Amino acid sequence: MNAPTKSPVKAKHQRLVLILIALAALIGAGLLAMWALRNQASYFYLPAELASNPPEVGRAVRLGGMVEKGSLKTAPDGVTIDFIVGDGKARVPVTFKGITPDLFQEGSGVVAEGKLDASGKFVADNLLAKHDEKYVPREMKDMSPEEARKAIEGTK
Repeated sequence: MNAPTKSPVKAKHQRLVLILIALAALIGAGLLAMWALRNQASYFYLPAELASNPPEVGRAVRLGGMVEKGSLKTAPDGVTIDFIVGDGKARVPVTFKGITPDLFQEGSGVVAEGKLDASGKFVADNLLAKHDEKYVPREMKDMSPEEARKAIEGTK
């Protein structure tokens, strides 16, 4: 009778080879995803960081800070606005063409998404206005805490 033939590779080594192949596939997939998304990532800068270490011209970034009081200027076209975003350490001039969010105003927080141009001005494509933690909807502004609690419970 024929004796069972032994495989030249032991089961322990087969598992090791499979683990190494799976690990190589995972690393390859991660590198491929990073390469595909390299231009989609949008980095966040504060004005001081943008002034000290600016990104290359034309790279999509986010700039966050406070809209300085007295800096908001509307162009004659009525759609373009210029303002300055500061953080107490540096100031960055920003221009935006479009409709601003309702909460956007001088002295408020803003996150501007856009690109730095060759002159050092930040050209925003989108503005995100930030509100303080004391935000209350208009309908609940004049309610006492007890009335507000009852109103919230009535919506459940």
